[in-house]
Amino acid sequence: MDDSDPIAIGLVQAIRAGDTAAIADLLRDHPGLESEQIHGSRSPLHVVADWPGYFPNGPAVVRLLLEAGADPDGGVGPASDDETPLQWAASSDDSEVAEALIDGGADIERRVGSIGSPLQNAVGYGCWNVARLLVQRGAQVQTLWEAAALGLIARVEELLATSPAPAPEDITEAFWQACHGGQRRVAERLVGAGADINGTPGGYSDQTPLEIAASPDTRRSNIVDWLKSLGARSSGET
Repeated sequence: MDDSDPIAIGLVQAIRAGDTAAIADLLRDHPGLESEQIHGSRSPLHVVADWPGYFPNGPAVVRLLLEAGADPDGGVGPASDDETPLQWAASSDDSEVAEALIDGGADIERRVGSIGSPLQNAVGYGCWNVARLLVQRGAQVQTLWEAAALGLIARVEELLATSPAPAPEDITEAFWQACHGGQRRVAERLVGAGADINGTPGGYSDQTPLEIAASPDTRRSNIVDWLKSLGARSSGET
């Protein structure tokens, strides 16, 4: 369906407004609309999960679309390089939408896109609420950097003990991610394993561990931006 189609425009607007009544009317009047590619060749579920996330009634909209027959992976087939709605939700830390998608059968292990799996997207973008949710729901923690960012010390020890041993740059990247996630005990363990305390993950970020440790996570950045859009001010502003 073309983006300029009035039905597509109406559905996108209703999703972003969280207008469940209008969405229900559109789905009733246009059978199959829940599965159309309507927004930049993306499904309605992609629209719910789109950046910056947190659209009103997002979880309820997800459930409404799924009940109408939407594919929880947004119609993205296994051979595609496209990201699913869950990967999008994982990149904005919208854990409520992510949970609704998982409850509806979304693939929690799909590994394509800018970083990889939903868990890797969540960790990479500092989306700790979705990251913890994914682990709770059974997502695999396969790399040292994921385990370090999440503070999973037992998994860190397992991965450090593998043969061959992790390369020095992998230990430094894991240390950086531990700082990213605010995981001091893991960070200390990785310093003991030889991490460079000023090293940066090549090709991913030029921020130092100190800088990334001091940066806000995605959810906090999102709410700061939202408050500013409403005209909120700091104490020193007039």
